[in-house]
Amino acid sequence: MANRQALVIDDSRAMRLILGDLLNQLGYETHEAGDGQQAISLLEGDADIPSLALVDWNMPVMNGLDFIKAVRGQNCYTDMKLLVVTSEAEVGHMVEALTAGADEYLMKPFSSEALASKLEMLGLQHA
Repeated sequence: MANRQALVIDDSRAMRLILGDLLNQLGYETHEAGDGQQAISLLEGDADIPSLALVDWNMPVMNGLDFIKAVRGQNCYTDMKLLVVTSEAEVGHMVEALTAGADEYLMKPFSSEALASKLEMLGLQHA
């Protein structure tokens, strides 16, 4: 895949740094947002749509579910893969996120191998 850009959306600066570092190691150029609204603003201001967004569930201003619904409501983002990365373990939340348009779900804490495996499942990474 030519587009190796990823957007990391998480209200935890530490988690954004960890995910960004892991994605950099996998060959991605990363951009960060502290909440869904900030991520929407970044997407609207950037000509290059990332191929991947890692989305936290619980965030202030705009949570992950609302971000997923907003992005999936616009045709220009249909090719962007959405991976929910969260400590939220409720099955109902997983179903809600996937129904809203998330492509995959990754539970915190996770290993770099688990992240790479999810990206491979999404067709974004080769083993």
